Amino acid sequence: MSSSDATQATPDVLPVDARLVEPNTRYEILDGVLVHVPPADPPHGMRHAKLAALVDAHAGNDFVVAVDMLTRTSRTNDFAPDVSVFPAAPDPVTGGRQLEHLAFEIASTQSLSRAGDKAAKLIARGVRRVFAIDVERSRALEWSTTLDTWSVLESAAHIEDRALAAPLPIAALLHAARADDVVARALIVKRNPEIEAVRAQDRMESLLRGRAEGEAEGLLRGRVEGEAEGLLRGTARAILAILAARSISIEPAARARILAERDPDRLDRWLVRATIYSGIDEILESRR
Repeated sequence: MSSSDATQATPDVLPVDARLVEPNTRYEILDGVLVHVPPADPPHGMRHAKLAALVDAHAGNDFVVAVDMLTRTSRTNDFAPDVSVFPAAPDPVTGGRQLEHLAFEIASTQSLSRAGDKAAKLIARGVRRVFAIDVERSRALEWSTTLDTWSVLESAAHIEDRALAAPLPIAALLHAARADDVVARALIVKRNPEIEAVRAQDRMESLLRGRAEGEAEGLLRGRVEGEAEGLLRGTARAILAILAARSISIEPAARARILAERDPDRLDRWLVRATIYSGIDEILESRR
């Protein structure tokens, strides 16, 4: 349930970004009581950083990840989960931010009870799922409304949710050494533009060294010489050469379309796609 849903369902509920506690301080309000939140010591602080990186890498493109972001859960509670995942779009009712869909807490075994109290308040406010990482016992937990307590998650399992673009491995949440590899895999799954550009460049360089080398070099010479028509023809020939080198069949109509195309940006996109995709329809489709 978004913050707008909560506002419409219960008009007396304040927006999630209506502050009760002074922002940018080390204080929270729990049940009307001002609570000091001390800075973190290792391993809490170190795991906090890894958790934020992991969740951010796995979050969906329409969602934003925040660290220590205050959330108003009721008239007497205003506190900040360690990591929150919430929609990027503003709340259509309040104009402020929307309520988080997911929340994560780094906790010790001794502090799980306090984290559970926060989890129950977040769930009651409308947060869909709340997780805790018990650093001392190396386990991940999710708050269960059915049990009204924490439920331990299998370390080999994944957290799957509509707010995540890729399943989040629980093992990576528990073992910081695995986090970097998992972040890299998540960015590949999300087709991060920088990673896609590097992969496309690697494939192009490989093809340049192979059967398409002559056509690609001709394309480069045409660009240097500034011959616009020659550039277009060279790009089209390079696309056909790459397809031939990769043994991708092409119908006469598709071949004619490539040779007749005069939009340099479209030809460049086709050129990159020819190194990545295996079907002519995927290569020539109109999406950017």
